[in-house]
Amino acid sequence: MKIRIKDNSIRLRLTQGEVDAMRNDSVVRSRTGFPGGREFCYSLESSPASVSPAAFLSDNAITVRLPETTVLDWATTEQVSITADQILDDGQQLMILVEKDFACLAPRKGEDETDMYPHPNEDKVKC
Repeated sequence: MKIRIKDNSIRLRLTQGEVDAMRNDSVVRSRTGFPGGREFCYSLESSPASVSPAAFLSDNAITVRLPETTVLDWATTEQVSITADQILDDGQQLMILVEKDFACLAPRKGEDETDMYPHPNEDKVKC
């Protein structure tokens, strides 16, 4: 799972296997190690108790929680993304975007794209 954070937005991109894990196990977790044994963790969870997408920050970890029915629809159809805006305490909005990760149209050195979704435009581009 990839994460991109910019200002008040969080974007998670999942491979085919990770989408399957969300459908079957209701959770996908990733972590990035830092010097001194510190870690930054992030997870995506599916919950029957959730009514709308929401993000939480606690102890160097971000958790994005999605409604179970939303995840099942997304995981079993051609739907590419789940998007929502979460209102923050100060009235600003946090944009949440969860996407299926497509293979790049041009090969990139060092990238393993074997588990990514086929790019919808791959037949239209000649490399």
